[in-house]
Amino acid sequence: MTQPVWPSWQGGSPAMLASHADRERAVDVLRAGFGEGRLEQPEFEKRVARAYAARTVGELGLLVADLPNGPVPQQSAPFIAVSQPRTNGKAVGSAVCGVLCLASFGLTGIPAVVLGHSARAEIRRTGEGGDGLALTGLVLGWLSTGGWVLFLTVLMVAAAVSG
Repeated sequence: MTQPVWPSWQGGSPAMLASHADRERAVDVLRAGFGEGRLEQPEFEKRVARAYAARTVGELGLLVADLPNGPVPQQSAPFIAVSQPRTNGKAVGSAVCGVLCLASFGLTGIPAVVLGHSARAEIRRTGEGGDGLALTGLVLGWLSTGGWVLFLTVLMVAAAVSG
């Protein structure tokens, strides 16, 4: 059996007292080993109980030494805020108009189409978000407009036939 290698971060040694985070990292390694089928249920439960009762990092290292990843140090990375791209306002307007087509009997269909095309052009140019909203408005607007065109065509044909 190989000697367990516990990370030497924080200048620690196997005799260093274990923290709650150290115990949780060891339990995470045990869970991964159990999930991969490397540990049977009774062995897993026994090791988890020993991990939570461990006093030193050396004891934790022995519990996970025969697993592939062994004790893995958790690298601390600085917090980096990732900003989401701003959602295009015309895309939101297009989606709202498209959804309102049913309630407004199609009156908002044409604005949904106009706003949707305009929003998609701006989104491609500026990199803003909201392409799905613009596309939703476009589809609903075109369906509403097409439905009204079909309805009016049928109505005019029926009027011409009847006289």
